[in-house]
Amino acid sequence: MSGSEYRTGREGEFTYRGHTLDELQDMDVDEVAELLPARQRRTIERGLGVEHEKLLERARETSEDESTNNPIRTHLRDMPVLPEFVGLTFAVHNGQGFERVEIEPEMIGHYLGEFQLTRNSVEHGQAGIGATRSSKFVPLK
Repeated sequence: MSGSEYRTGREGEFTYRGHTLDELQDMDVDEVAELLPARQRRTIERGLGVEHEKLLERARETSEDESTNNPIRTHLRDMPVLPEFVGLTFAVHNGQGFERVEIEPEMIGHYLGEFQLTRNSVEHGQAGIGATRSSKFVPLK
């Protein structure tokens, strides 16, 4: 998908499939589902699980009560990002701990887990002595 599909308008305001963020937030979940990609649409049409519904309710409560600045902790990496999540902060579990993810309008239509990597990049150092047969030729300084 091209970036122009999401960033249109004279002022460069955010739109998703021709709808502004305010229009998306006023829509029902089922109406938003029609605009989402197929996998996320199918997830919502088949019915969100009990845990997903609880997370959705907690997000709605948090968005109404803006005095709390605590992130919403969750293990649900497979929760689709909905327009009502924009502006909230989630603490998504990555297998080791909870990492903060601030939801922005460009994240609509993706899953929460896509923004929190589960694997770290590996930076190999120098081989230690006795690590391999070839390491006996590495100078000790």
